[in-house]
Amino acid sequence: MKHFIVRATAIFGEIAVAVLDTVKEQEEKKRLLDSGIREVDEMTGKEFEKFLEVHFINFDYSVTLTQDSQDYGADLILYKHGEKTVVQAKRSKNPVGIKAVQEVAGAVRHYQGNKGIVITNNRFTENACKLAKSNEVELWDRTKLIEFILTAKNCK
Repeated sequence: MKHFIVRATAIFGEIAVAVLDTVKEQEEKKRLLDSGIREVDEMTGKEFEKFLEVHFINFDYSVTLTQDSQDYGADLILYKHGEKTVVQAKRSKNPVGIKAVQEVAGAVRHYQGNKGIVITNNRFTENACKLAKSNEVELWDRTKLIEFILTAKNCK
């Protein structure tokens, strides 16, 4: 009987931890969905990736976050309607240059994606824009990101 009580207590403890983890995940998801561009400007790179993840999920994408290192230039892989989109997320205080475009162009090939996007809270350099055009990489600057956020808020 004593063994049963100890085991039952352990199981209930595991359930309580799982419930708390789920509640924390839901609170974090809500915080990210409620964030605007000012909050984005204060996020870490990893938080920005999670921010994009929850927003794309909100738009019915299946999303895979890549590992933190050796990601081959991709931060997120989006799936929708049989299309695979490779995303490089750049939360930056400075304009984004050609390196991000080079990375996502290579990642599209590596992950056998249909297209690549670089998303930033800033703007892109002229050279990044030229390279993106010649590699058919889509660029989402601050203006496009704000539109995306506002559309997401209107679709709740």
